[in-house]
Amino acid sequence: MFRLGWFLGNGFGMQPWYGDWAGRSMTHWTQPDLYVDLTTSLERAGFDLLFIEDTSMVEDTYGGSAETTLKYGLMAPKNDPVPLVPLLAAATEHIGIAVTMSTIQYPPYLAARSMVTLDHLTKGRAGVNVVTSVTHRVAQNFGFDKHFDHAERYAMAEEWMDVVSALWESWEPDALVHDQVEPRYADHTKVHPIDFTGKYFRCRGPLNTIPGPQRRPVVAQAGNSTPGRELAARNADTMLALAKSPAEMKALREDMDERLLRHGRAPSDLKILFMAVPFLGDTDRDAQERFDRHHAAKRDPDRIEQRLWYLSYVSGGVVDYKRYDLDGPVPQEVGNGETTTAKAWLENSRDLTLRDLAEGPGNYGMEFVGSAETMAGEMAEVMEEAGGDGFLLFPDVTRRSIMEVCDGLAPALRRRGAIRDGYAHKTFRENLLSF
Repeated sequence: MFRLGWFLGNGFGMQPWYGDWAGRSMTHWTQPDLYVDLTTSLERAGFDLLFIEDTSMVEDTYGGSAETTLKYGLMAPKNDPVPLVPLLAAATEHIGIAVTMSTIQYPPYLAARSMVTLDHLTKGRAGVNVVTSVTHRVAQNFGFDKHFDHAERYAMAEEWMDVVSALWESWEPDALVHDQVEPRYADHTKVHPIDFTGKYFRCRGPLNTIPGPQRRPVVAQAGNSTPGRELAARNADTMLALAKSPAEMKALREDMDERLLRHGRAPSDLKILFMAVPFLGDTDRDAQERFDRHHAAKRDPDRIEQRLWYLSYVSGGVVDYKRYDLDGPVPQEVGNGETTTAKAWLENSRDLTLRDLAEGPGNYGMEFVGSAETMAGEMAEVMEEAGGDGFLLFPDVTRRSIMEVCDGLAPALRRRGAIRDGYAHKTFRENLLSF
């Protein structure tokens, strides 16, 4: 068996708002309805988690203006996803919910306290996706002149995790007494300051709330660079990964196993979920026609502009792709943002034009095309060959896509015994690590 997660790639933000199957209104995305429908459907389908992306900026690298960002609703506008989590948990009983927190946006004490609070409110189903943010615009919203270099921001993230982890352990397991006769709620000798002083953070502690049901909320990590892999190997329970083939998946799994062992952890302590984009149809032919329409649309000027906007964002605000001739060579600068993603996009691009790159295939992991039965068989074969832990699906968020995945693909996978048919445990971590 393998696990399924859903990557909510635009966070608590604008989902598809024009074209077929778009939302009802320009502000409908600000309400919880669609996200509650998604989460309850995912639980019914046997998913392990909903993975909620977040970022805090209005990007203006492309063309030196926010026009393209706000014309198409690209990563903005977007709401804070943390308050959404308890609403999703209240409508479900088992599925884990991982919310993104950036190490430059959340001081460690605030992050530790917020996540324990969410763990209480979700009855042990909270997870945190630890990111370092991508662009200067995010950094400038939190008091910095510009973003840190890639290596330094991961060094900062390691220290951030040290503080957060120490705070989660600042109450000993038996610190709660709850003696109503004496009275004594907690034993003060078992609640400890952490007195942390590092290069980037200082924190006295202890945490001023009691440990949650999981004690340590599930930690997720989404960076595939070497520092990102190290952060995951040392701290994470689950990891978002990009791979284009079973061979790449297997190689990444083997690399992570070696890193985990070096950090004194077992390979089974980290579940790697590989990004996958499904193109489902009633028949294989329907699905292929849908896939072909999707890729043909990439030649549309609006789609080209959005792809170039994305490449500018991935560069961390370093490369403005609007400055370059569409029919000229592809700029080879990686930038300071999502460096692994940028390198993947630029791979084998020296002989391409920028237009070729913009109209080319996606880079969000593997693409699966077919009917529910066909796709279920292909996904099961890939997982068996790669020895991976599961897929993190990344479709558009419409009620059509929710139905196709949860009421089409998931039952087909379940008939094959490929995914769970229920939840044996109460907490996110217990279910995630149960096989």
